[in-house]
Amino acid sequence: MKILLIEDEPSLLVAMRHYLESEHYNVSTANNFRTASVKAHDYEYDCVVLDITLPDGNGLAIVKELKEAHSQAGIIIVSAKNSLDDKLSGLELGADDYMTKPFHLPELNARIRSLMRRRQHEGETQLVFGAITLVPNRNQVLVENQPVELTVKEYELLLFLVTNKNRLLSKAVIVEHVWGDYMDGIDSHDFLYTHVRNLRRKLLDAGSPDYITTRYGAGYIFTPGE
Repeated sequence: MKILLIEDEPSLLVAMRHYLESEHYNVSTANNFRTASVKAHDYEYDCVVLDITLPDGNGLAIVKELKEAHSQAGIIIVSAKNSLDDKLSGLELGADDYMTKPFHLPELNARIRSLMRRRQHEGETQLVFGAITLVPNRNQVLVENQPVELTVKEYELLLFLVTNKNRLLSKAVIVEHVWGDYMDGIDSHDFLYTHVRNLRRKLLDAGSPDYITTRYGAGYIFTPGE
């Protein structure tokens, strides 16, 4: 899951990033309005966590930009402002949640997971695709109810494919989402082939049908009909 953290307080930004990365999120950061606006415009995220008080702008403007661009990202505002008007302003612009500082990092994680369940998984705690079951809260994969051991990146790759089932995904989109914004502009995405091959082998060995189809020169599609 890919997250953009927008926060100008250095220690809090580092703490949030380290904690969420330890929970296996793919985290990108911005510490000012300009950088945040560029990243929100140039890349796609599953969730954006933003402070509305930034040194060079108002974070609410980024909420507005995301909504005008029809972004599918969930939005959580974190702010020291605790007035009802501030909360209503953020929620009315389209934010999904509002947390008042200070907060506990496990609570932020719980809010993110809850938001993603509502937005991506229709409230379900498990994702079932044929013989495969994913349990996002535990980063667990089952094939025919038996656990399958995947690496962190293999799990993230499978989750992204299942979440976007029946959609042709280019290598660039997959790499950017699973490995992060810093992969933007790299010369080759050939390393993705190795990860897809290993993921496919582990699923097949566990008894799953092969749901991953390679579209040469285009990317991959996860579907039962291919």
